[in-house]
Amino acid sequence: MPLQPFVSYSIEFSSFPDFAGDLSSPNTFSNNLLDNLGAFTGIKPLIRVGGNTQDYAVFNKSLTQALVGIVDPAKSPDYPTTITIGPKYFESYLTWPNTKYVHGFNLGRNSTVARQGLLDSVSYACKALEDGRLAYWELGNEPDLFKTSAQGPVRPASWNEQSYVDEWLYWTRAIRTALEKACPDLATDELYKFYAPSFAGTSNSLNPVTTFEDGLDADKDIAIISSHNYISGATVPGVTLQGTLMNHTSTVASIAKQLNESRLLAALPQDLNPDLPFILGETNSLYNQGRPGLSNTFGATLWGVDFNLWCVANNIQRVHMHQGTNYRYQSWQPVETNITAKGTKAPYYGNVAVAAFLGNLTSSARLPSVVNIPLSSEREAAYVSYVAGKLAKLIVIQMDEYNATAGNNLTNDYPRPIIQYDFQLPRGVQGKFAVQRLSANGSDAITGVTYDGYSYNYELDNGLPVLQKNVTRGETIKIGRRGKLSLEVPRSSAVIVCFQ
Repeated sequence: MPLQPFVSYSIEFSSFPDFAGDLSSPNTFSNNLLDNLGAFTGIKPLIRVGGNTQDYAVFNKSLTQALVGIVDPAKSPDYPTTITIGPKYFESYLTWPNTKYVHGFNLGRNSTVARQGLLDSVSYACKALEDGRLAYWELGNEPDLFKTSAQGPVRPASWNEQSYVDEWLYWTRAIRTALEKACPDLATDELYKFYAPSFAGTSNSLNPVTTFEDGLDADKDIAIISSHNYISGATVPGVTLQGTLMNHTSTVASIAKQLNESRLLAALPQDLNPDLPFILGETNSLYNQGRPGLSNTFGATLWGVDFNLWCVANNIQRVHMHQGTNYRYQSWQPVETNITAKGTKAPYYGNVAVAAFLGNLTSSARLPSVVNIPLSSEREAAYVSYVAGKLAKLIVIQMDEYNATAGNNLTNDYPRPIIQYDFQLPRGVQGKFAVQRLSANGSDAITGVTYDGYSYNYELDNGLPVLQKNVTRGETIKIGRRGKLSLEVPRSSAVIVCFQ
C-alpha cells in the first residue's frame, strides 16, 4: 500500500528557488500544479530538495542572494557545480502552503569551510521548516558514487561502507546538537528523522546491506529507506522510446534490482534495520536529466504511469520524480529561460493519472491496494486497485508507439489503431461506471496532452485545470450481471475505469 503521499517530487537543490520562488515572488504556477495533485489524493506531494547539487552547495551566512552558482560545462551543462547559498535560500520553503519537505544537507564537500557551513545552515533550515513543514532530513546525495563520480571523486578509493557510516553518524549527531540549540522542538526522537542512505542504485561502490550492518541506523533516526533509480541514461547507446520507456519488461527489470535490495534489507536482524518503508527518493526516465524526443514526450508520460504503479504494486511505498530547471524529463518548467519555455510538460499528466488512480490517501483504513494484471505484450500494462476489499479502479496503459507529430520522419500514416481489452470482473460489479482517459495526438507528442478532458497548461490558467471542448469527457461504460468488461483503448494512451 502507498504511503501518504505517494506521488511526490525530488527537486534539484540548485533549482529549488526557481520552482518555489521566495516570499516577495512565490511561484504560484508550481503551487497550482501541486494543488491539482492534492485534489486527487487529499494531500500534496512531499517535496525532497536535493540531488547532485545538494553536495556542491556550501552555506555562507553573509551571502545576500539565495544562491550563487557557477556552471562548469565539463562537469555538467545542466546545473552549477560551484554553489554558495545564503539565508535567503530558505525563504523558498515558505512559499507553498500545506507542503512538507525533505531538506538535503551537504555531505559531499568535506573541507573545513563546507563542514562549518553545514552546521551554520541548520538554524536557518530548521526555522524555515517549523510549523509542520518538515517531514525528514537527508544527509548526502548518492554517497555510493563519492569515490567514483565522473564529475570528480570526493573520497579516496579506500573509503568504504564503514567509512561512510562513521561520517554519517558523526555529522547527523552534530546536526542534532545544532538543532537542539536552534529548534529544540524538531530535535526530539519523534521528529529527528532521516531519509537514508539515498544511494544512486543497488550495485555501486557501497553496498546498502553492508552499510546497515555497519551501523548506519545505530541512533534509530532513519525513518525511510531511500534508494534512487533511473531506467537508463540519456546518452546510453540503443535507448529508444519504445524499447526503453514504453516497455513494461524494461520497467520490471529495472525495479527488480530495487525489490531485491528491499528484501535483503528487510531480512536483516531487527536491531539493525526495523521494518522501515522502502521508497525511491529520486527517480525519472533517463539519468543526466533526460533526452529530448524521449523523456519529454507523451510516451514518457505513459512510462511514468506504468513505472509508478508497478512500484506501488510491489510495495515501493513512495516515488519522488526528480525535477530541475531546463531538465528534459521535468514535469514542468517553473521559470522562463533562454533554453526552455515556462510551462506544464507532458510527464506531469502522468503524475495526474497516477494520483487519480490512487485516489484519496488521507484515511489509513481506505488506502488502496494495487495489483498488476499480467497482459500478453510488453507494450501494455494493466492494474486494479481495491479499497476496503472491493474493486475500486482499473487502468489499462497501451504503450505501442503511434507517432503523429507533423514533420517527424517516423510519423505513422495510418489511422490510429484501437485495441480492445476484455476483463472478467468480480461478482456483484455491475452498472454504469465512469471512464477517464489520458490522451494526446501520439506517443511523440510533447504538447496537447489531457487527462479526463482537462488541460493543466500554464498558458491557459497558470496550471489550474481547464476543460477542453475538443476532447471527449463524461464517458461511461455499462457492466451487466455477468461482469464482462470490454474496453477500447487507442494505441499510445491510457484509460481508467472508476468502480467506486
